[in-house]
Amino acid sequence: MSGNNQRIISDMPELGRLLKSSMAEQSLSMRKLSKLTGICTASISRIINNKQPARIHHLQEFSKYLNIPFEHLLFAVGIGSKEIINEDSYFIINMIQDIFKSLDMDLHGVMEDIKHELGKYEQYAKTGEGKKVIHNGFMSKITEVNSSGIIIEQLNLLYKMFSLEDIDSNIQAIIGSVLLYFILSADVIPDYVFPIGYLDDAIAVNLVVSRLLQDFDIAVK
Repeated sequence: MSGNNQRIISDMPELGRLLKSSMAEQSLSMRKLSKLTGICTASISRIINNKQPARIHHLQEFSKYLNIPFEHLLFAVGIGSKEIINEDSYFIINMIQDIFKSLDMDLHGVMEDIKHELGKYEQYAKTGEGKKVIHNGFMSKITEVNSSGIIIEQLNLLYKMFSLEDIDSNIQAIIGSVLLYFILSADVIPDYVFPIGYLDDAIAVNLVVSRLLQDFDIAVK
């Protein structure tokens, strides 16, 4: 992860408050948490006091032993912050890369599989049937997921763009590809592999958002 991303994480005091609160609820000292997680007491102290950026393996251990949903910890370090994502459009991908490294998996291979799926859905999005699936299925899928954060925000923005009457057909098809991916749950990444279920959706969204910015100078924000 780049130094700039580390700066972004270290500027997020929300994580320290969340950890302190959970530790107090469970009557855990930093020393006890250190023994449970294998993270040295000094590192825990620096993370809590906003003097050291938390890495993915830190968040995984905190989630496990403090009973905090992993996605809540990601939100606390910036995944749920729209301004931070807009400041660095590759922030989520860098965080995802850390997760893959910790699980000894090949991010490049998974991304290629997702690109392949998006390519198929892009063609489907050009058809009347594909557009009907998007318009009939998007809001119900959002309700089913019952989540929030930058990925859901971007999906909602992409759906609004897709629904514009004067949108370019090529741009609409690109946007439609990720909406269909989200609706039809391709599951390139099995849900059981990760502590968050929308990881492949996050990759798909970022691939499409990056493509719109690079090829058409369209920023989704």
